[in-house]
Amino acid sequence: MTGWITSALLLAAALSSALAQESPLVVGAVVSQSGAHAQAAADYRKGLLLWADEVNAAGGALGRRLELRIEDDGSEAARAGALYAQLIKEGAAVLIGPYGSAATLTGAAEAERARRVMLNAAGPSGQVHKRAPRYVFQSAPPYTAWADGVIAAARELRVESLLILSRDDAASREMAEAMQAQARSLGFSRVTLEVYGAGTVDYLPQIYKALAEHADAWIAFGEARDTADMVKTMKRQGFVPRLFYARSSAEPRFVSLVGQDAEFILGSREYDPRFATAGNAQFVKAFTAKWAEAPGALAASAYAAGTVLAEALRRAGSADGAKLRSALAAMELDTVLGRYKIDTANGAQLGMKPALTQIVKGRPQPAWPESLAGERSILPFVAWSERKVLR
Repeated sequence: MTGWITSALLLAAALSSALAQESPLVVGAVVSQSGAHAQAAADYRKGLLLWADEVNAAGGALGRRLELRIEDDGSEAARAGALYAQLIKEGAAVLIGPYGSAATLTGAAEAERARRVMLNAAGPSGQVHKRAPRYVFQSAPPYTAWADGVIAAARELRVESLLILSRDDAASREMAEAMQAQARSLGFSRVTLEVYGAGTVDYLPQIYKALAEHADAWIAFGEARDTADMVKTMKRQGFVPRLFYARSSAEPRFVSLVGQDAEFILGSREYDPRFATAGNAQFVKAFTAKWAEAPGALAASAYAAGTVLAEALRRAGSADGAKLRSALAAMELDTVLGRYKIDTANGAQLGMKPALTQIVKGRPQPAWPESLAGERSILPFVAWSERKVLR
């Protein structure tokens, strides 16, 4: 008996030694660690590092230790392409995309050229997948996905006419245009899109437009300060839409700007540590233990990309570009951001959608989808004059 145990231990030690001597599986990423985007991208980097630690603690990937190599683009999107080319030259078998759509575009070009799979975890613009890349797979919600929850709310509240407002920036425009296209395709009677400048503080012209169009839904894609100024203008004019959605209303800063006037406003949130998504409780616990803070959306995006990549490597049994891309195209997987499912024509994400939220007693609560909202339904937008002070 003792001899059998000794032999088993010797075999395990030999296998462990062989694995240690085998070259690691290199995963390359470019993350802004200096410059204007460094603070925002820090969470993204932390999510990647946690994922790599967990993979190695569980025995690695494909029987090899995973080595995560991260380069800094200095918050300059134009540098991302060259850095990914360097990572590929130095042996990166798989890539995880950089922070930002512009940087992702330049990095994706190198991934395609080298036929290396890249997980696009932080490039939400549709421009990244417009040319139907073969090796780039989106693993976070695209800008176009913000429309889905709003459409669900509009149907529930029996809205007929929509006024869509977009701040004059690329991200807001892409979200608003997707909202307009989807609403029109579903047969809403009137769908109007208006673009406003970054310096707008008085939204009376837009209220007049809503009245002229008989719009019963006010849908806004912009920043928290914009939404706060909309609320102030609406309250001053006594304007009460049936549905009031503002993408940024789920941000903590918004409630601090308008206080209790934030009640009943709908918004969107792609991630929350409290969401009951697959593996989220464990992720939050591990992230908090490692970094002494709760994860944000970018940390979750990075971690979800790693989760998808690890499963694809397992299914493919190889890091070979062709085999891995086949696995990523075919698979569906629940992650902390929702269900990974891509459009096989261009690699764009189809399954992950931001949650629709509603401010209730000063906090954004999930109102859609049902898997997050539970039995909670969307509350009607109460007229300003009929509201009671919250205690």
